[in-house]
Formats: sequence, C-alpha cells, structure tokens
Amino acid sequence: MSDALHRLRQARELHQQGRYDEAELRYRDVLTVMPDNADALHFLGILEAQRGRHEAAADLIGRAVLIASDNPFIHYNYGNVLSALNRLEEALASYDRALALNPDDPTTLNNRGAVLHQLNRPDKALLSYERALALNPHHAPSHVNRGNLLLGLREFDEALSSYDRALAIQPHDANALFGRGKALASLLRYEAALASYDRAIAIDPVHAESHANRGDALFQIGRYPEALAAYERATAITPSLAAAHHGRGNTLFKLGRGQEAYRAYDRAFSIDSEVEHLEGLRLLTKLYVCDWSDLEKERRHLRARVLEGRPASNPFAFLMIGETPSDQLACARAYVAAKYAPSPTPMWQGERSPHAKIRVGYVSGEFREQATGYLTADLFECHDRTAFELHAISTGMDDVSAMRRRIKGAFDVFSDVSRRSDREIAEQITRAEIDILVNLNGFFGEERTGLFAFKPAPIQVNYLGFPGTMGAPYMDYILADRWIIPEDQQQYYEEKIVYLPDTYQANDRKKAIGETVVSRVEYGLPEKGFVFCSFNNAYKITPDMFSVWMRLLAKTEGSVLWLLEVDSGIEHNLRNEARARGVSPDRIVFAPFIKLKDHLARGRLADLFLDTLPVNAHTTASDALWMGVPVLTCLGATFAGRVAASLLSAVGLEEMITRSLADYEALALKLAQDPGLMGAVRAKLARNRDTTPLFDTPRLTRHIEAAYKTMWERHQSGLAPAGFGVDRLAI
Repeated sequence: MSDALHRLRQARELHQQGRYDEAELRYRDVLTVMPDNADALHFLGILEAQRGRHEAAADLIGRAVLIASDNPFIHYNYGNVLSALNRLEEALASYDRALALNPDDPTTLNNRGAVLHQLNRPDKALLSYERALALNPHHAPSHVNRGNLLLGLREFDEALSSYDRALAIQPHDANALFGRGKALASLLRYEAALASYDRAIAIDPVHAESHANRGDALFQIGRYPEALAAYERATAITPSLAAAHHGRGNTLFKLGRGQEAYRAYDRAFSIDSEVEHLEGLRLLTKLYVCDWSDLEKERRHLRARVLEGRPASNPFAFLMIGETPSDQLACARAYVAAKYAPSPTPMWQGERSPHAKIRVGYVSGEFREQATGYLTADLFECHDRTAFELHAISTGMDDVSAMRRRIKGAFDVFSDVSRRSDREIAEQITRAEIDILVNLNGFFGEERTGLFAFKPAPIQVNYLGFPGTMGAPYMDYILADRWIIPEDQQQYYEEKIVYLPDTYQANDRKKAIGETVVSRVEYGLPEKGFVFCSFNNAYKITPDMFSVWMRLLAKTEGSVLWLLEVDSGIEHNLRNEARARGVSPDRIVFAPFIKLKDHLARGRLADLFLDTLPVNAHTTASDALWMGVPVLTCLGATFAGRVAASLLSAVGLEEMITRSLADYEALALKLAQDPGLMGAVRAKLARNRDTTPLFDTPRLTRHIEAAYKTMWERHQSGLAPAGFGVDRLAI
C-alpha cells in the first residue's frame, strides 16, 4: 500500500513536469494495486484530458466522482471534461455539485458561466461571472468571459470595459486583447480594433482568430489588399478556420475576383455548413459568376433549410431562391431574429411631439454614386420644405462625388454617422425628435438595420432599397404599389402596406445622358443586326432565362446579346453555356463598366432590353426606359420579380408585360422580326417618357408626402399603423 502511494506521488511529480508517458505508467501501476483510488483516477483523467482524450478522461474522472463524491475538485474537473465533450447539462450539474461543496471558488463559477453561455442562458451565465468577480475582482478569466457574453448580447461598451479590466490584471492576455478588438470593431472603432489585434498577435503570432478579425477590420475601412493578406495568414495557421475563408471571400468579391470569392465561400461552407447566412452568400456568388452546376439541387437545399427556420441565408441572397412571398417572409423573420432582434427597451417610449413641420429622416449608406443615390436625389430635392424638415442619416462612405454633394444640398440636416454604432445613431435620431424614419437600404448595401431595432422614431418605413418585407416588428410601413404587392399578398408582409397610385419607384428627371455620338462598331455590335441587351447584374441570369435568350439568337439572324462585363469568369461561363445550346459564343458581346452618363448614351444602341426572373431589373430597367430602350418583362411571383411591370405600367407600356416565359419569348421574337412593331413601341416610349408618371418626380413626391401625412395623422390620433392607399392627386 505504501509503495502504491509512493508511486502516486512520483506520478504527480512527473505529471507536473510534463512527462506524461512516465506519469501515466505510475498512475496505472497504482490503479493495478488500488483500482478504487480516487486520486489516481482523477489525476490520470486530467492527464488524458490534457492529451485531448476526453472520452477516456470522462470515464476515469467519472469513476473518481463515485468514489469521492465529497471532493469539489473532482466534480470541478469532471465538469471541465464533460464541457469539452459538449455534454453541457451534465457539466453544469457537476459544477453545481462542486459549488455545493465549495461555494466560494471563482474558477468553478467562471466555468459554470461558460457552460450556461453555451446553453444560451445568458442571464444565469452573467450572474455566475458576477458571483466569481464578487469573490475575486482580480479573476481575469471571469472578466474575459463576461466580456464575451456581453459581446454576444450586443452590449459592446460594457463588454469593452470587461476586457479592459481583464487586461489591467493580465496585460499580456491574448484572448482578452482579441475580445477587446471585437468589441471595438462592433463599436466601429476599427483603427483601435486593429491596434488590439496587433497586440494579441505580438503576444501570440499564431492566434489565427486575431489575424482573421484583423482582416475584418481592414475590410471595413476599405484596405482590401491588406485584409486579404490577413485572412491568408489566418488560413495558413489554421486551414480549418471557416471565418477566415468567409472573410477572404468577402474581400475577393470586393476586389472584383468573383470566381476566387466563390471558391473561398465554398471552402468555408465545406468546413462549417452552419455558419450563419453563409450558404445563401455562397450560392449568390455562384450565381454571380454564372456557374450553374448542381444549381437546382443547391437551391432546393437552401430553401429547405430556410423554411426550417435555420439562419442559412440573408434575405437579399434569398431573393433568387425564395419562390413565393411566403418563403421570403420566413427568411426575413429568421434573419431579423438572429441578427437584429427588437430592443427590449425601445428608445421611443410613446411620446407625441408635434413640430411645425413633420421631421422625416432618411437613413442610407448609399448617399453617393450608387443606384439608390441616382434614384432618390430628385425626390429629396422635390420635397415641400414648408411642410417637411428633411434629415439625412448617412451611414455609408463619402465618395466625394458630385452626387454626394447634390444629395447633401437637398437636406436641412445632413449627418455623417458612418463611424458611429447603431445605438449611438439611434440615440441621435431620438434626440433630433425625428417623426418618420425611412430605411432606404433594408437588407441591401451598406445597411444598418440594427439602429431601427432600437425603435428610435415613432414611425419607421421600409422604402426602395430592398424589394421585399423586412420581417421586422419595428418596421411599421412599406411604400409600394399594386403591381409589386398585389392585395392578396399583404399577409406576407410584416409591415403595413401603403399603396402609391402610380409606381413606388423614385427616379431622377435630371439624369444626364452623354452627348458624345457613339456607334455600334466601337462597342463590338453589328451595324445592322438586332441587339438584345440585358444590363442586369449577372446573378439575376438563370439557366432557364438564358435558354430563352439563346433560342431568340438562334431564330433571329444576325442578332447579338449585349451584357455587362463584370468578371472574367462570367464571360467564360456564359460563352460555354451558349456553345452548349448550339449558339456561337461570339454572339454574346460584353460591355465594360463606364461612367453612368456614357453608359446611358451607348445603351441607346440596343433595340430591346430583356428582363430577368425571378429578380427583375430595377434601377437598370428605369435606366433603359430613360434612354429610350423598351423593356420586355415577365411578371414574377414576388416583389423583386414584379418591379419592371410597375415601371412599364407607369410609362404606359403595359403591352410589354408578359405573364409566362413562353409569352415572353414569343413577344421578344415578334418584336425582333417585325421592325414596324419594334419601331412603334420605341416611338410610344419616346412620347410617353416625359408625359407619364414614371419620371414625374414632383408627382411621386407629392404622393409620398401624402402618405407621410396620413401616417403622422394616425400617430397623432393615437392609432396603430394600418395599411391604406394614397389617392391620385391632381398635380
């Protein structure tokens, strides 16, 4: 017996020296003689856990627990091993037994908090951390874990304070520095976040997560080549780090390297298919480069996951996948619940503060040379400033463009809040007593939906940027028309629907078309052949639609299809798809990106704009109509697939709206083969362009203002938001 105890002491010494193989032999010698020695079982279990053999460790320490049930340290270590095995409820029970025996142990309380955090019981986890810190205010791991929890709860300032307290105790804690960087980045303090990540990397050069998050911060401030290098360093250290591949995909896409971006997303997805919203982004990027391999199978898989309530896609990516308004509502609701849940304490608390003018705040990240900016500049300028006070809340970059200056000049107050957190922006909106807050992004572009979740204004409106419901209970209204949201689809919108009488889309009467005379030859187009065009983003092109286009080329001698040149991979893939359909790849002509006014000038060389499904052309369709090129569309099932119909109706060309792909193809062919009919449609568009509602921005503005007044009158009367239609005004 004494020899066995001597061997146990030797085993402990060898264990402490890191001589694991020799220590194991001594522990097992002891257990041969004393199979129920709790200490030998316990310490051998710890050794196995240190080697990463957690199943064996759980077996050994579990046996020790049965023998020495009054030993809190055995319960504590059993909890650690069970936690490593993701047996979280059992781990929690072990920590609770340890604390029943030793209630004042901050380390056990800290680990218990970590398990509660994993079990998604944040309130109880926070209490556990705070009990640990009450016992030992200098317990740095509890400060770090408390920070991690608060970070997940979006309490970024408080999380930052926790990390700072941990670093005051242990200045060289790489995990605390990493967490601090994440908190700073969440507060949009990207340069400070970079400094924190750099300190973490200096302490631990192979801390892959710090390299990846450093890439995230660099990405956010537009330093894309440096971001790419950071992600590549992270994946070199830990090839299985899905977040780094994900970030690398984001960066490659921004750099215009679509094929490589898709491969990066695909790698991330192969590592961890449960990364939130990654599956949708991966598939959207695959569509962007017109890679249609396994497309239907992947579409069905993504749709099924979304309809199960899983956070597999953001709503923008799902526009190409969700087949019905019901699908898209399900996606939006799941996305909001996961990422932008309503604040439990709304900033607007029911006050009704009448002002001399209704204060309208437009929130956008696109007050610049971008589609939303092009559409809305004239709307802002046309507002009645005797009745409305206009506030711009600019959440995106200042591109120092003429469009930025023009938009800025259209507002009474223009606030650049691009470097402020959602909470800070919401607080500013509340202080400004904005009456009606309009979200011009929705889930598109440089969006900041999070600030709307704080409910900083009494009335919040979804308009223009995102073609669908936001699925958010804090968005009160959506501005629409009866083409894009038929009355029998109202149930699929979280917002109350306000029907404008003509079209919902704002346009700019002042949009310049280049004056330089251009010829077909200089753009590689045939001098006499029929030119079909589609200047949509390539992700909107589907195999079915492309097949229609190829049949049109095959049946229309000398015709070509004119598309935008976005990525070299797109050109390669579409030429191969044309060849597979028996059409010469040379009959597809790609137009390089140029300035908008010059694009509008060259676009007039086309004969007919072919629209897409399930997502139509939006700004691109109104651009085509503005430059005098008729648009042919097929009416889709969802908002995103009905926009072109709204525009064509508003410009008096309802005959260009078809209701099946067969009718779409037949009408396109008829127009291409009948010059008289095609000429008549073009002449009608030329007559209607300046006399119908589509480009009558003052008219649209008066209708939107009437909508705002009705919303405000309901609010002032204490009535809840409700849908209504705006009467066509005599203007």
